[in-house]
Amino acid sequence: MSLGHDDPDGYDSYDGPPTTRTRLPEGQAGPGGTGARRTPRSSRNLVTVVGVVVLLIAAIAFANRGNGNGSAGTSGSNGRGNNGTQSQPTAATGQKPVSGTGPGSAEGVASGFAQTSQGAQSAAANYAVALGGDGMFSTDRRHTIVAAIHDPAVVNAMQSKLDKAYTAGLFTSLGLNADGSTPSGYTFVSRTIPVGTKTTGITDTTATVEVWCTGLAGLAGTGSTKPVSQSWFTVTEKLKWVGGDWKIESSSQTHGPAPVSGDDQAAGADEIANAVQGYGGFTYAR
Repeated sequence: MSLGHDDPDGYDSYDGPPTTRTRLPEGQAGPGGTGARRTPRSSRNLVTVVGVVVLLIAAIAFANRGNGNGSAGTSGSNGRGNNGTQSQPTAATGQKPVSGTGPGSAEGVASGFAQTSQGAQSAAANYAVALGGDGMFSTDRRHTIVAAIHDPAVVNAMQSKLDKAYTAGLFTSLGLNADGSTPSGYTFVSRTIPVGTKTTGITDTTATVEVWCTGLAGLAGTGSTKPVSQSWFTVTEKLKWVGGDWKIESSSQTHGPAPVSGDDQAAGADEIANAVQGYGGFTYAR
């Protein structure tokens, strides 16, 4: 997955459309804009509200897992039903998603996913992370990743497309050196975080899965002209059951859906760099 340009394999820019927030003056509560300031809520009331919300969230999560098999929205012992178009629980299912890292794994990407709708969603989420990581900016690492997660029948064509996309021009436009390496004193950030997945179609040997993601991309460091920013996008992967595991046949990406930006204060360059280096990723599961 490249950054800041359209890839020939369907992965486009991390940059989503900007959002605008308008904050009205506090004094415009009454007619003519002369309302009085509202009395601040007491801390006791705030604690009560927060406590109720936490209890509601816990109750909803427990109800979603209440059937004990984690397969709501599917039918049959293989977890498939009605092409995966029915409602699915938003809570994690709790089922073991993957047998481990076997011969098909590489660069920390899990393998051995179950031949079910849940297994396909777990595979798609982890593959989206791999395709959106900084490993794609190294030729050798990129070749290893692509070969590990794609259908062998499409690997050569995919390698060729990506080699043409990851060029010196792309690297320098992102603030990297012409060979894709990171300039001294900076930390390059390219990280994809799945928010949720859903199966939109599935058979015994094929599956189409959408992965809603947020991503971080940029150069962290004092004086960076490409600071780390956040984006939202959806990756659609068409998977095929090959050699006992789900592999990508093709994939594409669209912008959003993006929530309204919060009021969080942006961290300093060093703080972001330390966070990226200090916090590892996950193996994602449906």
